[in-house]
Amino acid sequence: MSFTGFPVAALDFYDDLEMDNSKSFWEAHRQVYKDAVEAPMKALTAELEPEFGPAKVFRPYRDVRFAKDKTPYKTHQGAFVAAGPRTGWYVEISARGTRVGAGFYDADGPTLAAIRAAIADDTTGTALDRLLRRLERDGFEVGGEQLKTSPRGYDAAHPRIHLLRRKQLFVGRSYGFEPDAIDAGLVDRVRADWTALRPLVRWIAAVEVD
Repeated sequence: MSFTGFPVAALDFYDDLEMDNSKSFWEAHRQVYKDAVEAPMKALTAELEPEFGPAKVFRPYRDVRFAKDKTPYKTHQGAFVAAGPRTGWYVEISARGTRVGAGFYDADGPTLAAIRAAIADDTTGTALDRLLRRLERDGFEVGGEQLKTSPRGYDAAHPRIHLLRRKQLFVGRSYGFEPDAIDAGLVDRVRADWTALRPLVRWIAAVEVD
């Protein structure tokens, strides 16, 4: 099926789920989730697949084994297109509307070490810094968990210490829930932003460890 947009029912579903994150609510509204959230997300990512690859549409259930918060369901629906073991593009819908992003979210020790080495290198690191600054000028936000101090082996005075401290690096932006953020035109917005983020994805994928 082609992507025709997310119905307002998807936003209402997550609004209500945030208020009542229970199995009884979920079971009573399971079909709303499937029709208003899951099916449009699969249609959206299917339209993007020829250019970016197949997406993983995440399960709606939270892993609460080691979490203090035991609520069973995610209050958003995300999908991820991998360009490497831990790198790729992301799209999400929640009660706050839609948003997109790209980068690496979960780097193991060897991968993080390889990324930091590339950041420290004057050629590859300067290229990344310039790319991120350009994306920020274009309205993207740079985010991700980072250390409060310098990583071991790197001087606090390094010109790219702000990047070397990062344990995650993702760049994205929120669209909200205006009509052009959830209707059929969303696929074009996501395609344009994922294309703009492709150089970042390629930079990370080129240095991450398999």
